[in-house]
Amino acid sequence: MRIITGTAKGCKLKTPKGMDTRPTADRIKESLFNILGTDIIGTHVLDIFAGTGNLGLEALSRGAVDAVFVDQSVDSVNIIKQNAEHTKLAEAAEIMKCDVFTAMKKLQRLGKKFDVVFCDPPYNKNLSQKALMLFDEIDLLTSGALVIVEHATEDSLELDLKNIVLFRNQRYGSTTQISIFSKKADSLVER
Repeated sequence: MRIITGTAKGCKLKTPKGMDTRPTADRIKESLFNILGTDIIGTHVLDIFAGTGNLGLEALSRGAVDAVFVDQSVDSVNIIKQNAEHTKLAEAAEIMKCDVFTAMKKLQRLGKKFDVVFCDPPYNKNLSQKALMLFDEIDLLTSGALVIVEHATEDSLELDLKNIVLFRNQRYGSTTQISIFSKKADSLVER
C-alpha cells in the first residue's frame, strides 16, 4: 500500500499485523481519487475508522488543507502517526484515539466542519448506516460536503436521510462497494 500521487507520491504505508484492519486497495483508492479529481484541493477531511490513515493521507498528499483521523484501536493510531510522519504530512494531521461516534459529537461541539469524509468501517456491523444517520443529524458537514463510504456489497445503505443524499455508487469486484453521499446545499441540521 502506497501514496499514489501528490507531495508524498510513492511513499509506502505501514499496516498493522493481523486481519483487524482492511486497508482500501490501491486500485479502489485510485478510482476514488480519480472521481474526486482536483476537488480535493483545499478541503478539510475527516477519516473515520481510519485504520492506517491511507485515505486521509492520500487526500493530504493531493492538496487537502488538513485531516482528522479517528480510530479507537491503539495499534491503528500508532500506525497512522508513523505513516503521517513517514509521508511528511504530520503537521496537517490530527489523530483522535476514541470511538468514532463519540469523536463525531466532540468535533461538532468544537465547531469543526468537513468538506470530505472517508468512512471505511469493518464490514457487516451496520457501522456505515450508524455513521450516515449521525452525519444526517449533527452539523459536521459543509454545504455540498461528500461522505464516501466503503462497504460490503451486501450492506444496504438505503436509509431515510433528510440532509444527505446518495449520488454515486460503484461496485468493485464481488465484495466491495463505494457509495458517495452529498450534504444537500439547502439542508438545515437541527441542533
